Amino acid sequence: MRESAGKERLAVGIVFYLISAVAVGGALAAVLLKNLVHCALALTLAFLGLALLFLRLDAQFAGFAQILVYVGAVAILVVFAILLTRGSEIPKEGVFSKTWLTGLAIAAAVFAMLGWVVLQAGPWLSNESAAPEVTVNQIGQALMGRYVLPLEIVAVLLTAALLGAVIVAMHEKEGK
Repeated sequence: MRESAGKERLAVGIVFYLISAVAVGGALAAVLLKNLVHCALALTLAFLGLALLFLRLDAQFAGFAQILVYVGAVAILVVFAILLTRGSEIPKEGVFSKTWLTGLAIAAAVFAMLGWVVLQAGPWLSNESAAPEVTVNQIGQALMGRYVLPLEIVAVLLTAALLGAVIVAMHEKEGK
Protein backbone atom coordinates (compact mmCIF):
# COMPACT_ATOMS: atom_id res chain seq x y z
CA MET A 1 0.00 0.00 0.00
CA ARG A 2 2.70 2.44 1.03
CA GLU A 3 4.91 1.41 -1.91
CA SER A 4 2.12 2.05 -4.46
CA ALA A 5 1.50 5.50 -2.97
CA GLY A 6 5.18 6.28 -3.40
CA LYS A 7 5.11 5.15 -7.04
CA GLU A 8 2.01 7.25 -7.67
CA ARG A 9 3.68 10.29 -6.15
CA LEU A 10 6.75 9.71 -8.31
CA ALA A 11 4.61 9.48 -11.46
CA VAL A 12 2.73 12.66 -10.52
CA GLY A 13 6.02 14.43 -9.95
CA ILE A 14 7.41 13.29 -13.30
CA VAL A 15 4.27 14.50 -15.12
CA PHE A 16 4.47 17.85 -13.31
CA TYR A 17 8.12 18.33 -14.29
CA LEU A 18 7.43 17.35 -17.92
CA ILE A 19 4.56 19.83 -18.19
CA SER A 20 6.66 22.50 -16.47
CA ALA A 21 9.52 21.85 -18.90
CA VAL A 22 7.12 22.34 -21.83
CA ALA A 23 5.87 25.63 -20.38
CA VAL A 24 9.31 26.99 -19.50
CA GLY A 25 10.87 25.74 -22.74
CA GLY A 26 8.12 27.37 -24.79
CA ALA A 27 8.53 30.63 -22.92
CA LEU A 28 12.31 30.63 -23.37
CA ALA A 29 11.95 29.82 -27.06
CA ALA A 30 9.44 32.65 -27.44
CA VAL A 31 12.00 35.06 -26.04
CA LEU A 32 15.14 33.69 -27.69
CA LEU A 33 14.11 32.71 -31.24
CA LYS A 34 14.73 35.25 -34.02
CA ASN A 35 11.86 34.43 -36.38
CA LEU A 36 8.68 36.12 -35.14
CA VAL A 37 6.36 33.36 -36.36
CA HIS A 38 8.45 30.78 -34.54
CA CYS A 39 8.32 32.99 -31.42
CA ALA A 40 4.52 33.14 -31.64
CA LEU A 41 4.28 29.38 -32.02
CA ALA A 42 6.62 28.89 -29.06
CA LEU A 43 4.42 31.25 -27.06
CA THR A 44 1.46 29.04 -27.97
CA LEU A 45 3.38 26.08 -26.58
CA ALA A 46 4.02 28.00 -23.35
CA PHE A 47 0.29 28.83 -23.11
CA LEU A 48 -0.53 25.17 -23.62
CA GLY A 49 1.90 24.16 -20.88
CA LEU A 50 0.28 26.62 -18.50
CA ALA A 51 -3.16 25.27 -19.38
CA LEU A 52 -1.98 21.75 -18.62
CA LEU A 53 -0.62 22.93 -15.28
CA PHE A 54 -3.99 24.51 -14.46
CA LEU A 55 -5.76 21.28 -15.39
CA ARG A 56 -3.26 19.28 -13.33
CA LEU A 57 -4.07 21.49 -10.33
CA ASP A 58 -7.82 20.73 -10.74
CA ALA A 59 -8.55 24.27 -11.95
CA GLN A 60 -10.66 23.14 -14.88
CA PHE A 61 -12.18 26.52 -15.69
CA ALA A 62 -8.82 28.29 -15.73
CA GLY A 63 -7.28 25.47 -17.78
CA PHE A 64 -9.99 25.37 -20.42
CA ALA A 65 -10.21 29.16 -20.53
CA GLN A 66 -6.43 29.21 -21.06
CA ILE A 67 -6.80 26.79 -23.97
CA LEU A 68 -9.77 28.55 -25.55
CA VAL A 69 -8.66 32.14 -25.05
CA TYR A 70 -4.88 32.07 -25.19
CA VAL A 71 -4.07 29.02 -27.28
CA GLY A 72 -7.11 29.26 -29.52
CA ALA A 73 -7.55 32.99 -29.93
CA VAL A 74 -4.67 35.13 -28.73
CA ALA A 75 -1.91 33.01 -30.26
CA ILE A 76 -3.70 32.85 -33.60
CA LEU A 77 -4.30 36.61 -33.46
CA VAL A 78 -0.59 37.19 -32.77
CA VAL A 79 0.40 35.02 -35.75
CA PHE A 80 -2.05 36.84 -38.04
CA ALA A 81 -0.86 40.23 -36.77
CA ILE A 82 2.75 39.30 -37.48
CA LEU A 83 1.95 38.00 -40.95
CA LEU A 84 -0.23 41.00 -41.82
CA THR A 85 2.11 43.70 -40.56
CA ARG A 86 5.76 42.77 -40.49
CA GLY A 87 6.06 39.46 -42.23
CA SER A 88 8.10 36.59 -40.93
CA GLU A 89 11.49 37.69 -42.18
CA ILE A 90 14.36 37.46 -39.76
CA PRO A 91 15.69 40.87 -38.69
CA LYS A 92 19.07 41.76 -40.12
CA GLU A 93 20.13 43.54 -36.97
CA GLY A 94 20.41 41.89 -33.59
CA VAL A 95 17.21 41.05 -31.78
CA PHE A 96 18.52 42.06 -28.38
CA SER A 97 17.98 45.56 -27.06
CA LYS A 98 20.88 47.77 -26.07
CA THR A 99 19.50 47.80 -22.54
CA TRP A 100 19.46 44.02 -22.16
CA LEU A 101 21.60 44.23 -19.04
CA THR A 102 18.97 46.40 -17.32
CA GLY A 103 16.26 43.96 -18.33
CA LEU A 104 18.31 41.05 -17.04
CA ALA A 105 18.84 42.83 -13.70
CA ILE A 106 15.11 43.56 -13.37
CA ALA A 107 14.22 39.97 -14.26
CA ALA A 108 16.71 38.66 -11.70
CA ALA A 109 15.28 40.98 -9.03
CA VAL A 110 11.70 39.87 -9.76
CA PHE A 111 12.78 36.22 -9.77
CA ALA A 112 14.59 36.66 -6.44
CA MET A 113 11.57 38.37 -4.90
CA LEU A 114 9.16 35.67 -6.12
CA GLY A 115 11.53 32.96 -4.91
CA TRP A 116 11.77 34.59 -1.50
CA VAL A 117 7.97 34.82 -1.23
CA VAL A 118 7.54 31.17 -2.21
CA LEU A 119 10.18 30.03 0.26
CA GLN A 120 8.62 32.11 3.04
CA ALA A 121 5.13 30.76 2.34
CA GLY A 122 6.14 27.12 1.89
CA PRO A 123 5.96 25.74 5.45
CA TRP A 124 2.52 27.22 6.13
CA LEU A 125 0.87 25.90 3.00
CA SER A 126 -0.94 22.62 3.41
CA ASN A 127 -0.47 19.87 0.86
CA GLU A 128 -4.18 19.13 0.77
CA SER A 129 -6.33 21.51 -1.21
CA ALA A 130 -10.00 21.99 -0.62
CA ALA A 131 -12.39 21.10 -3.42
CA PRO A 132 -13.58 24.19 -5.28
CA GLU A 133 -17.07 25.22 -4.31
CA VAL A 134 -17.81 26.89 -7.65
CA THR A 135 -18.04 24.48 -10.54
CA VAL A 136 -17.52 25.13 -14.23
CA ASN A 137 -21.26 24.59 -14.73
CA GLN A 138 -22.06 27.35 -12.25
CA ILE A 139 -19.61 29.72 -13.95
CA GLY A 140 -21.19 28.93 -17.32
CA GLN A 141 -24.68 29.51 -15.93
CA ALA A 142 -23.59 32.87 -14.50
CA LEU A 143 -21.97 33.93 -17.80
CA MET A 144 -25.07 33.01 -19.79
CA GLY A 145 -27.46 34.48 -17.22
CA ARG A 146 -26.48 37.32 -14.95
CA TYR A 147 -23.35 38.40 -16.87
CA VAL A 148 -24.53 37.93 -20.45
CA LEU A 149 -24.54 41.67 -21.26
CA PRO A 150 -20.91 42.30 -20.15
CA LEU A 151 -19.88 39.14 -22.01
CA GLU A 152 -21.53 40.38 -25.20
CA ILE A 153 -19.96 43.84 -24.81
CA VAL A 154 -16.50 42.27 -24.47
CA ALA A 155 -17.16 40.10 -27.54
CA VAL A 156 -18.17 43.14 -29.63
CA LEU A 157 -15.15 45.09 -28.37
CA LEU A 158 -12.73 42.29 -29.25
CA THR A 159 -14.30 41.89 -32.69
CA ALA A 160 -14.00 45.64 -33.33
CA ALA A 161 -10.35 45.56 -32.23
CA LEU A 162 -9.64 42.64 -34.57
CA LEU A 163 -11.30 44.39 -37.51
CA GLY A 164 -9.43 47.61 -36.70
CA ALA A 165 -6.11 45.76 -36.64
CA VAL A 166 -6.85 44.20 -40.03
CA ILE A 167 -7.79 47.58 -41.52
CA VAL A 168 -4.63 49.21 -40.13
CA ALA A 169 -2.51 46.36 -41.48
CA MET A 170 -4.14 46.62 -44.91
CA HIS A 171 -3.33 50.36 -45.12
CA GLU A 172 0.30 49.68 -44.16
CA LYS A 173 0.63 47.02 -46.88
CA GLU A 174 -0.78 49.42 -49.49
CA GLY A 175 1.63 52.15 -48.35
CA LYS A 176 4.73 50.00 -49.00
